[in-house]
Amino acid sequence: MQFDLPSPGLGTSGNRGETCQRAVREALETGYRHVDTAQMYGNEAAVGAAIRESSVDRENVVVATKIHPRNLAYADAKRTARESLDRLGLEAVDLLYVHWPINAYDPPATLRAMDELRDEGITRHVAVSNFTPSLLDEARELLESPIAANQVECHPLLQREELRAYARAHEHSLVAYAPLGGAKLTHPTLESIAGKHGVPVPLVCLAWTLSLDGVVPIPKATGEHVRENWEARSLDLDDADHERIAAIEETRRLFDRAAMDWE
Repeated sequence: MQFDLPSPGLGTSGNRGETCQRAVREALETGYRHVDTAQMYGNEAAVGAAIRESSVDRENVVVATKIHPRNLAYADAKRTARESLDRLGLEAVDLLYVHWPINAYDPPATLRAMDELRDEGITRHVAVSNFTPSLLDEARELLESPIAANQVECHPLLQREELRAYARAHEHSLVAYAPLGGAKLTHPTLESIAGKHGVPVPLVCLAWTLSLDGVVPIPKATGEHVRENWEARSLDLDDADHERIAAIEETRRLFDRAAMDWE
């Protein structure tokens, strides 16, 4: 891998204010060393405050944020990336993503801005989110910077075999958002495996993503779930479990860009 991301990371989508700040603090105290935010989430200030007040050395924490789809025009990307730093209260982020290649995304202009932001030290690495193989091919041709990660929804009902293979071939991480599959994700196979191990279905989903080569899950959590997700690292799924999950044919997507209002 060009950039070795700590795993698991902490996702923060949907968490704001003191709830978010407390979750990040708890995560860092627990052992997490990778925190993911985005302009879209409206919580960069809370994430930054927690990181700055933590006893964990800033250089030991990977901080990632994402440029909002409507801010992906060249000038807007350059401007709002700096605004993200101001909200975070940091001199640089470790990973800066293009969030969803839609709205103002213009590959030559947007990716030139990303290269320049890396050259200027605003970010240490460039990444993308929700990119298909064809969009990744295009981005690799246009970028001078290597792609450090592609962040996509990934869980046992959306296994992303093609994107995982692409990530391995091109030596970048696949960062898995929604790795717990969401509160409503159920499937007889997952329920059976969960019963076998005496754990909830979401922890089976997280253990599965943690076991995949080159995949870095970023489950979002607050309260006791922060530590519970961290402890999923010790849940060992056996070969039979993996074979049963690989055989699941149902596909279920939790996040659909067409259903979201980002205009």
